[in-house]
Amino acid sequence: MREIVHRHLGKVVAGAALAVAGTAVMVGITLPGTAGADESGGPNGTQAAQQAGQGPDAVQPGVVEQAPAEGKKGTGRDPLTDDEINRVAKLAMNQQLLNTGENVDGGHGPQRLSVDLADPEANELDDPNAPRRADVTFYDYKTDTLVTKTVDLETGKVERTGTQHGVQPPLSRAENAEAAKLLIADPLGAGLKADYKDATGHELTSPDQLLLNGAVYRATPGGRPAALDKCGEHRCVRLFPKVKNGPWIDARWLVVDLSARKVAKLDRR
Repeated sequence: MREIVHRHLGKVVAGAALAVAGTAVMVGITLPGTAGADESGGPNGTQAAQQAGQGPDAVQPGVVEQAPAEGKKGTGRDPLTDDEINRVAKLAMNQQLLNTGENVDGGHGPQRLSVDLADPEANELDDPNAPRRADVTFYDYKTDTLVTKTVDLETGKVERTGTQHGVQPPLSRAENAEAAKLLIADPLGAGLKADYKDATGHELTSPDQLLLNGAVYRATPGGRPAALDKCGEHRCVRLFPKVKNGPWIDARWLVVDLSARKVAKLDRR
């Protein structure tokens, strides 16, 4: 690997950390170690199905699955069990969200990002029997909206729904994979593919061939190129790809706008 030439994206990085520079508002970010690669949560969304005669962006109405039977349950401030996570995620996805929302690859329903144990209410802090709740967060790519639903784990009732614009939480595994897919297919991904071939001798055709981490990218005033001005309002990502059982590939100058499904290259100033 030491013999890989520095001629494509800049270089293939053999070390475990790489300082991030450029116009992104990203403080103190370094590449994670091998063991931490590709561990962000979130399942991939279903593919969009177009309805004939309703335009290229039309999708079929979704069907909300019946909430699963309660399985293993935690108590108090115990971490959510797998059964609780699966159940509450389905409870939070109502028919309206499924029909009107859009996930990262254009399928119906917003992209699920995380399911976390919710903080107790102020008047419940000292109550050992306080209701156990979960916050389920989604990102709706149709409107660039972060949606948070708070669900009572005992009753299954959605107690609150919050929406925010311009808020960009950490990326899910599905979003990193979709960003890599867009990059591989874009002319600006030629360097990534060339570096991968240098490292492995094989062609790079799928995100599955890489271990992926990504960081949210936000545009800064006067930043270049102008194609990235909406990053922050749009969901944009800087990828840190790693060859499986191999080196990191330096792709820090490339940004994928997942909302617009476009790739741009940062100016090196």
